[in-house]
Amino acid sequence: MTRSAAKVRTVFACSECGHQSAKWLGQCPACRRWNTLQEEVVAPASRDGAPARGLGGGALARPVPLLGVEARDEERRRTGIGELDRVLGGGVVPGGLVLLGGDPGIGKSTLILSALDRLAVSLPERPVLYVSGEESARQLKLRADRLRVAAQNLRVLAETDAQAVLRVAEGLSPSAVAVDSIQTQYLPELPSSPGTVTQIRETAARLMAFAKTTETPVFLVGHVTKDGAIAGPRVLEHMVDTVLYFEGGGAHPYRVLRAHKNRFGSASEIGVFEMKAGGLVEVKNPSALFLSERPEDAAGSAVTAVLSGTRTVLVEVQALVAPTGYGTPRRTALGIDSHRVALLAAVLEKKVGMEILSCDVFVNVAGGLTVEDPAADLATVLALASSFRERALPPQTLFVGEVGLAGEVRAVSQPEARLLEAARLGFTRALLPAASARHCQAPSGLALEGIGTVAEALDRIG
Repeated sequence: MTRSAAKVRTVFACSECGHQSAKWLGQCPACRRWNTLQEEVVAPASRDGAPARGLGGGALARPVPLLGVEARDEERRRTGIGELDRVLGGGVVPGGLVLLGGDPGIGKSTLILSALDRLAVSLPERPVLYVSGEESARQLKLRADRLRVAAQNLRVLAETDAQAVLRVAEGLSPSAVAVDSIQTQYLPELPSSPGTVTQIRETAARLMAFAKTTETPVFLVGHVTKDGAIAGPRVLEHMVDTVLYFEGGGAHPYRVLRAHKNRFGSASEIGVFEMKAGGLVEVKNPSALFLSERPEDAAGSAVTAVLSGTRTVLVEVQALVAPTGYGTPRRTALGIDSHRVALLAAVLEKKVGMEILSCDVFVNVAGGLTVEDPAADLATVLALASSFRERALPPQTLFVGEVGLAGEVRAVSQPEARLLEAARLGFTRALLPAASARHCQAPSGLALEGIGTVAEALDRIG
């Protein structure tokens, strides 16, 4: 064995948690995921006796009393894109590390380039750096012209060597950095290929150290797997401060930017965009957008108000109940949990006497939005009943409430905010839990009706 060959060794690293094993295993012993271990060639740790270093390569940090640490509010830098600032919690935090993931072609690079352009315009005294590992400078120029990027201090670097990127960033001292994408960056001292667990973890660690030591906000664009998760080790999402996902695409022109993790703000905020020829356009009023094409007097359509962070959004829940053509009825749900739909169908069958379980059931949230708020239960169950009975629900009526297994309609959080949004869009009637109706004041022009059970709600709508 030669000396150069002895410097490297082969290990198997888990793509989910980064756990390393000397041999391949079907199941990772750390995270218990199956078929996640990937073979990698790594260099052994240095044995030159170098002293321990802290974050960013400086001297090892010393512990300090927590009470002696000076606390101050983080000064946020607004990107100029209102929907992005909303999801970030009010703007970019100095030294924050933001990871943006989403399907190919959904608009990740478009959003980041537009955000950097507006940051560069608002901070003309310092440059902004955009690092591309997938496009050349000329290709970026074509996209920039389409997006009408005009900032004079926006710098572009087409590079995949992470060490070179860090050297340029340290010399440039930018006000913000974006790396598109993290899977294309590599460290030359690591023998593994770009995109592997070791490369992604180490590259992200270097960029995190740069962000924290220089207080420079850094954006990382991440590829996603076929399952929709960000490619690479799961530890990547734990390292960053904020994880954003772009949802939508396909036949829908709308894009929903959702925060899955945010150390500096709410992790349940959403931002809504529309993809047009000139790039992404902010949707200031998503409720009106999602309800703009709602059919009139159509059975199986109900409107509810859901909360996403500090935003209230009115969405249309559509249901279709049809006789099954097979032995086993189908249950299909888009934008809402399919298990929740099956539960609500069982409530209709057992508590109301509606023989719906022998039928095919299809439920869809119009506009491509994903709803997780249990307050949408009442609208879902009434849409199912409306489709089953082929009878349209009353127009301009809002349905809000969580449905329990006993058929009861339970109280929801922040009913006032939901009712105000409905009144603003012209709704004149609202059915909501009796417990919520007793403790909130109806907005002008909106009549409230408190209900206790699903059967009572069906009697009210006739």
